[in-house]
Formats: sequence, C-alpha cells, structure tokens
Amino acid sequence: MVAYLSQHREQLDADSQRRLETNPLRILDSKNPETQQVLDNAPVLTDYLDADTKAEFDELLADLDALGIAYAVNPRLVRGLDYYNKTVFEWTTEHLGAQSTVCGGGRYDTLVETFGGKATPAAGFAVGLERLTLLMQALDITVTPAADLYVITANAAAFRHSLPRLDGLRRRFPELDIVQHLGGGSFKSQFKRADKSGAAWALVYGEAEVASEQVTLKPLRVDAEQKTIAESELEVFLEGYLSDAQSA
Repeated sequence: MVAYLSQHREQLDADSQRRLETNPLRILDSKNPETQQVLDNAPVLTDYLDADTKAEFDELLADLDALGIAYAVNPRLVRGLDYYNKTVFEWTTEHLGAQSTVCGGGRYDTLVETFGGKATPAAGFAVGLERLTLLMQALDITVTPAADLYVITANAAAFRHSLPRLDGLRRRFPELDIVQHLGGGSFKSQFKRADKSGAAWALVYGEAEVASEQVTLKPLRVDAEQKTIAESELEVFLEGYLSDAQSA
C-alpha cells in the first residue's frame, strides 16, 4: 500500500503525506475527497491475511452468523491507536441519527507484553456513554438485577451450539435475563462464576446435552432438583418459571 500511495503522493492531503512515512494505515481514515479517490484503487487489507489470521477471522464471522447479528466487513476500518492488531470493529445504530457509532475497539494481543507483562491475548473497546444512554432510552432498555439464567458450555462446539438457541430464547422471552459465560474454563470454575453472579438457574450445554439435544438446569438459589430435559421442553419450563416469579 505504501508503494501504491507513494506513486500518488501529490494527490494526497497534507496529513496523509505525513502519515505515509509514519502511520500509513491511518490514511485509510482520511475524509479528504481526493485522497479517497486515490484509495479506491489501493490494495485491500483482506487480500493479505495469512492463513491463521484468515481462519480466525472466518471463525469470528461464523459466530456472528450463528447469532444472526448483521455486520459489514470493512477492509478500510482503522482505529486511532497503534497497538490494535488483527480484528478491529465499530458498533453502529440507526436510532441516533448522524451519531451512529456507539462503541469501537478491537484486539491488542501485544499491549500487555509491551509494558513488561506476560504475553496476554486481549481485546477491548471504548464506549460513548452519552450515546449508550441515549440508545438505551430510545430502545426502552432498563438494567435488571441478578440474571435468571447463567449459561455454561462444555467447549467451543457447545458454545456455538448454544448461541442461536439463546438468541431465540431472548426473543421469545424478552423479560428473561440470560447471561452467557464467555471466559471458557472448567465446569467447576464456570459454576463458581454462575453462583457468584446471583443467577437463579444455571443452564448447561455439556457434550452429552448437545449430542442428545437436551439441556441441564441446575438451581442456584432455590431448594430444587437438578434436571435434564429435552430442548423442546425448555420453553415450557421457562414459562412456568416466569409465571412463578410474577406471582411471588
């Protein structure tokens, strides 16, 4: 990209000419119309991914597809901080007019090590709190107390298996507060986090449950028996749970 842009240096704006020597990726973020015309034929980042990075990116897109989350791959998206690597992202909304970006971030796997720590894969983001508050008001979202369900999964396959099912439950029961465990770890450590969260029930997708299209429900706050039921029976259980909670 540097070689290409160097051939068109005189058509770049002053900031982009400076960045050509110091931080060429930031040129992709230029708002100058002439620079954008030059960029129309510039090399595209996604054409230069190595095999491991492409596989990791494809896996991320598969997770988004499983959740039914709409996204657009933007090979020109860059973040203003140089320590980002691999995937960067922005979350946007159609509910706030021109101020569409609610948060943005990405991976920064080398940052902790740069400051003298151990090699630590990491990701982060920055959120515009005022925009987030406005968005919550626009969508009539309120913060609830402890969750109803804390979801525990055995492995990556079980996690992927759970994603569309949990999304369906959230749509079917919008009043139900479901927390998905995202940190991995053993069943023991996940159950500790489930208990610490204050959730009423742990919803477990183990290897056996996935294979037999079942789920296990473990009570965390009431004196009741752990049960394993067919996935098709889960909605009936949750209807009863919500009915009992409303009458309590």
